[in-house]
Amino acid sequence: MSQVPDLECRAISKSFDDFKAVKDVSFSVPQGTFFSILGPSGCGKTTLLRMIAGFQKPTGGDLLIKGRSVLEVPPNKRPVSMVFQHLALFPMMNIGANVGFGLRQRGVNRADTKRQVERVLERVGLAGVADRPVNSLSGGQKQRVAIARCMVLEPDVLLLDEPLGALDLKLREHMKVELKQLQSEFNTTFVYITHDQSEALVMSDQIAVMNHGVFEQVGTAKELYYEPETAFVAGFVGEANRFSARIDSIEGGTLSMVTPEGRTLRGIGAGQGLATGTTVDVFVRPEAVRLSRL
Repeated sequence: MSQVPDLECRAISKSFDDFKAVKDVSFSVPQGTFFSILGPSGCGKTTLLRMIAGFQKPTGGDLLIKGRSVLEVPPNKRPVSMVFQHLALFPMMNIGANVGFGLRQRGVNRADTKRQVERVLERVGLAGVADRPVNSLSGGQKQRVAIARCMVLEPDVLLLDEPLGALDLKLREHMKVELKQLQSEFNTTFVYITHDQSEALVMSDQIAVMNHGVFEQVGTAKELYYEPETAFVAGFVGEANRFSARIDSIEGGTLSMVTPEGRTLRGIGAGQGLATGTTVDVFVRPEAVRLSRL
């Protein structure tokens, strides 16, 4: 019997009047996976995340956590936690009080709360800081406090909505590695939203590329980069030179193409239904180019 995924969306959709923001999206995330949803602004990724969190109700489809539908479960009762881009730490509380807030809301007694807070702070590398004020921390430390505040509740799924967007470039690069390390340490399923391909490529076990409310492709970073299934994925993931050509012949999976200038190219076909005489988009990665003297 196969393991039940931590998160599963079945033909989930969301409409705002006549506009369909998310269009019948289906996917599953196995336990302990770092799963990123990568796409440009306005593609529907944050709407999808908000439906998983329970902040918005889907127009159609089903959403399951650990095999159980949560469509009728309110946000505060779902086994998920969420880290926002702007971390929403409480400035009037010290670090320990921030981390223990959810436990207190659940009615956990003071001694157990203190013990669990100390344990989770140690796991995120912030042992001994529980009594310090929030504004004494650096940006990266605040990020870890926000994650600790979620992880102390032991969620089945941690949702992260572009959490590195408000950080400076140098800290963002450092936090990419640190987030992946934290995910491995807790062995918790992370669902991470971003428009930054470098974040998704560095951290993720699986990446879904989203465009206009649908998933164009789901795969590993290597699969998306070297085996894109659509022109959008080929152009959005990684750098590429793009131009048009006409298919002259097809042998197996290899295409012989002619550019409008009359140059002949050979490459691998990524799309379906390619035929001789068809005009196609050609993508050439920079590292595939070799220069030589004539």
